[in-house]
Amino acid sequence: MKNKIVALCSGIVFVLMLVAVAHAQAPAKVAGTWTMTNMGRNGVVTTTLTLTQDGATLKGSMKNEAGMETPLNSGTVMGNMIDMKVTRQGRNGAVMVEYMGTVTGDTMKGTFMQGQNSVDWTAKKGS
Repeated sequence: MKNKIVALCSGIVFVLMLVAVAHAQAPAKVAGTWTMTNMGRNGVVTTTLTLTQDGATLKGSMKNEAGMETPLNSGTVMGNMIDMKVTRQGRNGAVMVEYMGTVTGDTMKGTFMQGQNSVDWTAKKGS
């Protein structure tokens, strides 16, 4: 009888640990419209980020202040870590820009490289 109780308790603890690990690794929910900002040469740059989500895979686009929309090449969210890539037209041709960051509720923040400079960005989810 004592062995059965120990086995049952061990099984319950194991299941609870599996649930905790699975929950910790579940991708953050980021589908929707976000207002993204970063500092540019002439002040704050605002971009509208629109995302759809299928598990950890993201699709969507970024629309700049002038209304030019750029589709995401790829995007993933693993737990609270987000990674998005877009191709932008630079002075010398196409440039791949990778946005990396973290998600906390309705806020994201991270960095991207602009030339040799690391630029901080933040995003707030629209209502």
